[in-house]
Amino acid sequence: MRLGVLTEPEGENRVAIVPNSVKKLAKSGFEVIVESGAGRLAGHSDAEYESIGAAVVTRDEAIAAPLIIAIALPDVNELTEGQTVACVADPFRNPEVVRDCLSAGITLLSMDMIPRRLSRAQSMDVNSSQDNLAGYKAVLLGASHVSKSIPMMTTSAGTVRPAKFVIMGSGVAGLQAIATAKRLGAIVYASDVRKSAAEQIESVGGRFIEVEGMDDFEDESGYAKPLTAEFIQKVNDTVCAVAQDADIIVTTARIFGRPAPITVPASAVADFRAGAVIVDMNADVGGNCELTRVDEIYTTDNGVTIVGTTNLPGTMATTSSMFYSNNLTNFITSIFNEGELDISEDDDVLVGAPDGSDFHIPGMGGVLICMAGEIHHKQTRLAGVVN
Repeated sequence: MRLGVLTEPEGENRVAIVPNSVKKLAKSGFEVIVESGAGRLAGHSDAEYESIGAAVVTRDEAIAAPLIIAIALPDVNELTEGQTVACVADPFRNPEVVRDCLSAGITLLSMDMIPRRLSRAQSMDVNSSQDNLAGYKAVLLGASHVSKSIPMMTTSAGTVRPAKFVIMGSGVAGLQAIATAKRLGAIVYASDVRKSAAEQIESVGGRFIEVEGMDDFEDESGYAKPLTAEFIQKVNDTVCAVAQDADIIVTTARIFGRPAPITVPASAVADFRAGAVIVDMNADVGGNCELTRVDEIYTTDNGVTIVGTTNLPGTMATTSSMFYSNNLTNFITSIFNEGELDISEDDDVLVGAPDGSDFHIPGMGGVLICMAGEIHHKQTRLAGVVN
């Protein structure tokens, strides 16, 4: 089967398949064809792809492949009925692309919908691999914009106290941010609406910020649940009070399929110290800071710098492409048998865990969104958004 790799849209530096994955794909029976220039921004030349056995072709040839591996969903108008696309479609926030795929008869495999708690899915989990890098880069961005050193320094010219970080949220991105800030020598405080996160925060060197009345606000899929307005206010007040004298604040709170919750209101920013830096990791979905501007870095009237850079993994395109490519290679080779894609109803990664399983989530399937003009029958929550 021909597997097409495309140049991503402007603003996306990553590539979906890197040369190191080509050998494994070829061994499994794929013929990998790569649009010329697809890997350039991620540090991979056409010659590198060709040296490992891939064919470098025009876009028209690459996008005609029966199977396309991408990061962003290509324009459906460029696709033809019966093709399969594995990408990150974010279908709950982009229901129109699902409608387009339904109309065009495209099989859509959206990797951000992977049932993350399945042990088999962990090597395919693009959310975790990309969030890990995003958390790392967020700390580096904060450190690059703050006007002081991060670790304690004792010199003949005097002693500098370590910087104070506050990490809001401790999912994959948050835990990596905590660990990275700690490695830089900072004192790190961290919060989460999941009380069970305290142990994880402390295990990577953070100090847990506990909010009175906190419970374990986690849904069946491992994401934070939406909270009441009253409790959100309580969390904001508690954590922002700790952040008033912080040097760097990193916000990571992201709710699956919904706009990002406001965790740093404008009133809190007004109380932060001059010179503080806020790195908002969710500027692309509304922002955790009320004053975040998408893809802008600016300083408020009271001297707080707010970083609204989006697609943090894309700023580390070589490493993030390698992770993504490994995830997709592990996935696609697992469902490829005797020259055909095996879209099986018994595959929990594709269709979600069965009823009765500890990992079953009512109304949610797996990465298979639609096929042959129909949304998969387990995707009832998504169907309610699309229809």
